[in-house]
Amino acid sequence: MGSGIAQATAQAGFHTLVYELNPAIIEKAKAEIEKNLQSLVEKGKMNAEGKEKVLQQIHFTDELQTCLADVFIEAIIEKTEIKIALLNQLAELNHSESIFATNTSSLSVSKIAAGVMCPQRVIGMHFFNPATIMKLVEVVNTVYTNTQTTATIIELARQMGKVPVLCKDSPGFIVNRVARPYYIETLRLVEEGITDFAKADQLLEATGFRMGPFKLMDLIGNDINYAVSCSVYEQLNNTERLKPSPIQQEKVATGQLGKKTGQGYYTY
Repeated sequence: MGSGIAQATAQAGFHTLVYELNPAIIEKAKAEIEKNLQSLVEKGKMNAEGKEKVLQQIHFTDELQTCLADVFIEAIIEKTEIKIALLNQLAELNHSESIFATNTSSLSVSKIAAGVMCPQRVIGMHFFNPATIMKLVEVVNTVYTNTQTTATIIELARQMGKVPVLCKDSPGFIVNRVARPYYIETLRLVEEGITDFAKADQLLEATGFRMGPFKLMDLIGNDINYAVSCSVYEQLNNTERLKPSPIQQEKVATGQLGKKTGQGYYTY
């Protein structure tokens, strides 16, 4: 997700700095972006010159002290305390008008903002996978967010060619709240022996969905999808209909996270 957002911002013409602690992940991100851009060239959607221009817009670093910017889009591990710690470090390094957007798909943006020294400049900017293609961006306001922060992030999303939808901070925001039954009810059908992964995907795609729930969970990452389900379930007072599935819990426990690990509901 991080490399996808970086590519999307660079393609929109923005100078983009990618920060990652692990050098191996930096190299992986570079390779992924290069591969994606080359694919656009091969499809005739971008020329070689355009590709090089985008690549020149992106710079990579593993040194936090070099992270100076007007807008930060955080897409790290889904742990509130770790996100807060990073955003506070960035706030100390940067000027008083820098904006801190979190791409969290399951955590409370308000709780993150409350722990940051400049809560009025913290906002949710939730992209969807793949961030280079999916148009929707949920812009998530908290009780702390000021109007300038909101207006800037909405305009940024539009300049990136995205469709921003403004919403209040709530469990799952809009899309993940609506999408829980798509995943959880289908998992229930498998638990009860009514269908299997492939057949469920085939049937739902036949009704008009672009991607079946199991293919989609594998694309998103079962760890991320399961974390969102757990978060929404807990924040909505353990409502039975939203109870996460033990099937997905087992996938996460055994490292079968989907496309990124080569094994999930399907083998890649």
